[in-house]
Amino acid sequence: MQNVYPVLIYEDARAAIDFLEKAFGFERHQIYDGRNGAIAHAELRFGREMIMLSSASEGREQFNQAVGSYSLYIVVDDPDAHHHRARGAGAEIVLGLRDEDYGSRGYTARDAEGNLWSFGTYRPTQNG
Repeated sequence: MQNVYPVLIYEDARAAIDFLEKAFGFERHQIYDGRNGAIAHAELRFGREMIMLSSASEGREQFNQAVGSYSLYIVVDDPDAHHHRARGAGAEIVLGLRDEDYGSRGYTARDAEGNLWSFGTYRPTQNG
């Protein structure tokens, strides 16, 4: 069961959802409309995990979260195929596919609003 849910804020949450689906393989779970076409709350799945997001115009400014200032890491089984999909969908690749000294293979992309998304095979464990 997931206990940590990243929450992102976007100026254009609808466009972000479309991009996250097309480029990274997220799936819509729940979308709640806000005022004037904004997204009040959205939940997207990636396998068994979820992220949440909303439009900046939906009262999130009280948290003082800057749009485009997030960085997430997501474990994928096949980073090469995932990278190919993201690149084909127009994602800006900021660090290309690479093998790390600690045994991971992955890459990093930036979404249209500046958030960094890293995908790789490294899976942290609680057992050290």
